[in-house]
Amino acid sequence: MLCLRLGMGWGMRNRELINNNYMKTILKFLKYTLLLILLLVVGFIVLNWKDDVSVEELKKKYVNSESEFVEIDGMQVHFRDQGLVTDSLPIVLIHGTGASLHTWEGWVSELKNEHRIITMDLPAYGLTGPNPSGDYSQDFYSDFMEKFLSKLNIKRCVLGGNSLGGGITWVYALAHPERVSKMILVDAGGYPMISKSVPIAFQAARIPVIKNLFKYILPHSIIKKSLENVYIHDDRITPELIERYYDMASREGNRKAFVDRMNTSIKSDKYLKINTLKMPTLIIWGKEDGLIPLDVAEKFHADLPNDTIVIFKDLGHTPMEEDPQETVKLVKVFLKKK
Repeated sequence: MLCLRLGMGWGMRNRELINNNYMKTILKFLKYTLLLILLLVVGFIVLNWKDDVSVEELKKKYVNSESEFVEIDGMQVHFRDQGLVTDSLPIVLIHGTGASLHTWEGWVSELKNEHRIITMDLPAYGLTGPNPSGDYSQDFYSDFMEKFLSKLNIKRCVLGGNSLGGGITWVYALAHPERVSKMILVDAGGYPMISKSVPIAFQAARIPVIKNLFKYILPHSIIKKSLENVYIHDDRITPELIERYYDMASREGNRKAFVDRMNTSIKSDKYLKINTLKMPTLIIWGKEDGLIPLDVAEKFHADLPNDTIVIFKDLGHTPMEEDPQETVKLVKVFLKKK
């Protein structure tokens, strides 16, 4: 019996030693794994750290002879007023989230010989930069457009927009129908929806901790991947296009504004009044848009009583930028209609 007890005791001590050694090995492995992860994270931050770029520095690169600035609510709003000054019914185009007035340049070059075209960098984007109040709600952008048009003494216009800009277009038209002669909605936001695919920059801006890092780091890859998400033809994503989006995102204050904008609640029942808009409307959509899917275009088409809808089967979320030559043909026809 004594030998048996001694044998059992020895076996238990052996098992304890084995278990202790095993736990020490696991803890050591975890420690080195966490250290490696920490080093990788620090390395990633160091390699992708991006200081803000002053607006004055960016002006040297992106302001041209058509560029102007107007003061609105403490912001110096960058805009371009191009084409026929004598045109009594100008076309005003509003870009989407993360973009700038440059997104419309393909259309502008095709339209300016016959029309007056006005584009601007919205608050939070481009050279305009952040709204001092930090407000990026639907009502703010609608009020901003009213002040902007009033500053330019525009009493009536053709109003169009892409994505966020499309949402601003119809919200503004609801508030000021007398000032909107026609609407152009390009993959416009507005209805409740479920996105099929979201750009990585949009996702990162909503993730706790990461969204705070997003204000200080800016990998070129995140810009490229986000563009690949909204474009269908990757060969049209040029180095110049990536650089422009990268530069505009780097403008002082824009990354924080982008995060604030992406975390602003846009829940609203204003879309229930879209069917009250009577002005002629052109709806242009990229069939392959994963961010604002095609069923949203169909909702606009069902609710707007006086619309024309055209779907481009091989384009994505920004068809006017991805293929300006083909999409602008529809705009030319639409503008000629009485």
